[in-house]
Amino acid sequence: MVLYYDKMKIYPYILLALLLIGCAEEQKPSASIEPVSDHSIDILDYRITPKDSVDKSGLMFSDQGAWFAYGLPDDSSKLGGFSGPFLMTQQNGIWSSASLSQLSLLSENSESLVDWQQDLKEQYGSSSHLSRSFSNKQVEIKQQLTFLSGHTALQQTTITNTAKEPIQLKPSYYGEPFNIGLRFSKEKKILRIDSDKSEAIGYIQSLNDVERLDIRDSISYTIRLKPLTIQAGETVELTLAQSFIFPEYFWPEENGVIKVVRFEDILRIRQKNKRDEFDQLSKFRRTAFNDEQYTKALVKAQLTLQNNWRIPAGEIDHEGLFPSYHYKWFNGFWSWDSWKHAVGLSHYNPQLAKEQVKLMFKFQNEDGFVADCVYRDTLIERHNYRDTKPPLSAWAVAKIYEKDKDINFVKTMYPKLKKYHYWWYTKRDHDQDGLCEYGSTDGSLVAAKWESGMDNAIRFDNAEMVQNGDGAFSMNQESVDLNAYLFAEKQYLALLAKAILESNDMDNYVNEAQVLKQKIQEQFYDPEDGWFYDTNLEGDEFIKGAGSEGWTALWAQAATQEQANSVKEKMMNPNTFFTKVPFQTMSADHEKFNPLKGYWRGPNWLDQAYFGVKGLRNYGFSAEADQAATQILNGAQGILQKGVSIRENYHPITGEGLNAQNFSWSAAHIIMMLTEE
Repeated sequence: MVLYYDKMKIYPYILLALLLIGCAEEQKPSASIEPVSDHSIDILDYRITPKDSVDKSGLMFSDQGAWFAYGLPDDSSKLGGFSGPFLMTQQNGIWSSASLSQLSLLSENSESLVDWQQDLKEQYGSSSHLSRSFSNKQVEIKQQLTFLSGHTALQQTTITNTAKEPIQLKPSYYGEPFNIGLRFSKEKKILRIDSDKSEAIGYIQSLNDVERLDIRDSISYTIRLKPLTIQAGETVELTLAQSFIFPEYFWPEENGVIKVVRFEDILRIRQKNKRDEFDQLSKFRRTAFNDEQYTKALVKAQLTLQNNWRIPAGEIDHEGLFPSYHYKWFNGFWSWDSWKHAVGLSHYNPQLAKEQVKLMFKFQNEDGFVADCVYRDTLIERHNYRDTKPPLSAWAVAKIYEKDKDINFVKTMYPKLKKYHYWWYTKRDHDQDGLCEYGSTDGSLVAAKWESGMDNAIRFDNAEMVQNGDGAFSMNQESVDLNAYLFAEKQYLALLAKAILESNDMDNYVNEAQVLKQKIQEQFYDPEDGWFYDTNLEGDEFIKGAGSEGWTALWAQAATQEQANSVKEKMMNPNTFFTKVPFQTMSADHEKFNPLKGYWRGPNWLDQAYFGVKGLRNYGFSAEADQAATQILNGAQGILQKGVSIRENYHPITGEGLNAQNFSWSAAHIIMMLTEE
């Protein structure tokens, strides 16, 4: 991690310089903050007071790639702070506390100036911050939380005396964690938090004058601030910094920035950043989806990706996105998820998209193989080298290049992409006929199914394994989607080769693509059914059972127009694929169709649905594509509704959201459906 280490060492100084310049231009003690875009307010509902460390009944807000997140206390809560933080620094995501930094505001008679439950007037989350406000006859209080960096969140409380007399105030912060192995100690007047389960170190500090810090039994604390007098009509600000930082980073430098920043400046930066990103994303919107309801979906998708964003730590050298912070087994980074995330991100944050791609290619073997999934902490879970995932990386790099024209990124990635592409033909083409199979490195059928990304799809029910060589095994069937992806990859590699003036490579890809296209059209298409299917290795027997793999040839533009016409008819049939949430993973009239008990045997996964929509567009069926995209977004429960998270998949008949919440590739493909991708 040497290169990233050096980059992060200068980061605090760059940020500090920018902030000081901003402060020099405006000397007001409390700069006004521009209002948050109405689109992002409560687009996700962060209200939760966790009952225990593993309570996943609510959502969590994070930003800047932080490995920790917060919620808004339920309206009935009496806590004077924000819920959490939820720590992704340990145990695949766990709440540290119901509220680790609660604020107490006592008068000189030691009576509370505010009833946090009774006096609550408003609380909301947005893409830039969390906010709560309170008022009674004496005071108006506003609490806000935003992220300074991937290591630190800032909480500010403003207190305005609305009475006619001065108020004597004794403020303090206090907290106690759940029993998850945290220990408190002092570093002068800063609270230090160590964990039995993580190398990340936490710090809580007030940026106001601290009278003393008390710790009891190393598991509860109180930070007592110096008493204040608030004159009638006067406003005071209390600012707290809460940090969780991994040893790869530099606490003294981070702390140096914390000491000099102003909350208002950071919040203004965050708000502008979110507006700029959304404005950039909106430039690509399809005219058919300019309504307010689709704006909500676009904002929600963007915020879902934000909440799953993580900076480098441990085994991970680049920024990237979890599939879902909300589900404990998805606190890692998967290869085809990463390619999909990157395409979605490319519309508004191509730099993060590039980091996401680079993250996975750090785990490329010399022969070109890319790991299936990788993790920050391999003591929690090991990297999976038993299989890879479908080849969509060249698509991702080409889409990023299309947006920002970074030729150096292409030059860096091109040899890696080329090696990965041809790995399929050396390790996953059992009979060397130019058509590849899904497989595994350990010979197991389960890992081979994982490699397809469609773990329990019915087409694999009777598959068996064959050996290709040392550490190389294939299923005994050739898959139409895999070869369609490889066809598309040849076309994208040709574009990238042209960009970096590799003309011989470009010609080779074009020629190979023409040969492969012909094979796809001849071997995988059944003219009787009008559908594309997997076949046996010999290519003379279809593996029947219509699934979403049937339209990947349309997405890749590998089908003839006549074949596309027939596939379109089945896709738009209400008895097969045009359900309430169209283009699910298998036909609704199949005897094994079971969305509630079949992970890939009926649910609608939005990546596959998107491939279907895009496939229709590729062959001139724009009206049908718009109709399908509209029905997908309206039929899938909660996508167009404020507060409800984007799900891993959806029941195609009822629209019910299924499995993990806050799912990144669903969000990325919503962006693709709504934009000119």
